[in-house]
Amino acid sequence: MKFDIAIIGGGPAGYTAAERAGSNGLRTILFEKKAIGGVCLNEGCIPTKTLLYSAKTLDNIKGASKYGISVTSEPMFDMEKIINRKNKTVKMLTGGVKMTVNSYGVTVVEKEAVIVGEKNGLIQVACDGDTYEVTYLMVCTGSDTVIPPIKGLPDTDYWTSKEALESVALPKSLAVIGGGVIGMEFASFFNSMGVQVHVIEMMPEILGAMDKETSAMLRSEYAKRGVKFYLNTKVTEVSNKGVTVEKDGKSSVIEADKILVSVGRKANLGQVGLDKLNIELLRNGVKVDEHMQTSHPRVYACGDITGYSMLAHTAIRESEVAINHILGVDDRMDYNYIPGVVYTNPELAGVGKTEEELAAAGISYHVQKLPMAYSGRFVAENEHGSGLCKLILNEYDCVIGCHLLGNPSSELIVIAGIAIEHGYTVEEFKKSVFPHPTVGEIFHETLFA
Repeated sequence: MKFDIAIIGGGPAGYTAAERAGSNGLRTILFEKKAIGGVCLNEGCIPTKTLLYSAKTLDNIKGASKYGISVTSEPMFDMEKIINRKNKTVKMLTGGVKMTVNSYGVTVVEKEAVIVGEKNGLIQVACDGDTYEVTYLMVCTGSDTVIPPIKGLPDTDYWTSKEALESVALPKSLAVIGGGVIGMEFASFFNSMGVQVHVIEMMPEILGAMDKETSAMLRSEYAKRGVKFYLNTKVTEVSNKGVTVEKDGKSSVIEADKILVSVGRKANLGQVGLDKLNIELLRNGVKVDEHMQTSHPRVYACGDITGYSMLAHTAIRESEVAINHILGVDDRMDYNYIPGVVYTNPELAGVGKTEEELAAAGISYHVQKLPMAYSGRFVAENEHGSGLCKLILNEYDCVIGCHLLGNPSSELIVIAGIAIEHGYTVEEFKKSVFPHPTVGEIFHETLFA
């Protein structure tokens, strides 16, 4: 029952750490109390993108006439088949993760584990009546949906993202409380499915800390499609009939058949036993250094539990940094080049600095931007489609931020991230050769703008 490393939590951080540790010869045990793959693979990233692709396919069929394609009857969809396909995709991918982890000799225990303490220089972890002794411990217990203290919510049959992903029956109308990434992705899906969607957001703009210009453009696009937005609006009460909101001191009711709560996520800190090792916390998560090391020299924390960058790709990189540190490989976590993506249709993506944060910090910058229509490939594939490529440059003409609206922004944003990471100036970035015709050429055009 002795291992070199125990990993608690089998999400992107946990299973990646297990793979890296096992492949490098560390005797590794991975604990997961629910399902391998964590929230991302089972209740988040993958299932939502599966549904959103079905919605995008439906959107494309509805708009086929713009491309000279005739659809002789109204396109139909089958929610049960859409949900079944989502479940099949999740099952296939979770099975793949299990197979990969097992191939590296990792011991997988699909039960809840808790930290017991430390004895004779080894950390003790208890699971299902057994005690395991490990040299290193990595805590990757993820996050939970935040349920705000709204009057009437406990007595209301509301959805979180989990229930929204499982429902075969579509409501006629949906009130989404929270206009962040999760809220907007579900707003996109249900709008495509013909549901009347209301998005209620306390802040002046949707999508939180993302670039405000592209966020406003995305909101405008969905407003044209019938989504109703309520900005600077506070929810004061809910019921099974709808949502009571307040704006500028005036109260009103938004009627809706179903309510989706998506105001954010919080780190899972309470049940894993961090206090047994006196692990230091910081704000809403576990305090870590650039190696993902906690206040205990042999305990690491990766993923949402740090409460910092709650993204699956961040968690994967963090776990790689942590395992490298254990192995003695020089590596450090850097959060300056992590892309953020909103998988709506069109997609929105950003990496590096935003104008808003630079202005707030009093840092000098300038912007070069062009509509996506400057890319011939974009025009060919997006009839009447709008979009934007925005590059943010510092006083030395180095690229420090990029924000994109338009498909396929999720695939393109990493190009800008690499440019930012390597400190490309405009003149250096200009020398990159993009194949023609591609949407990615928009970077080349914008650099010469």
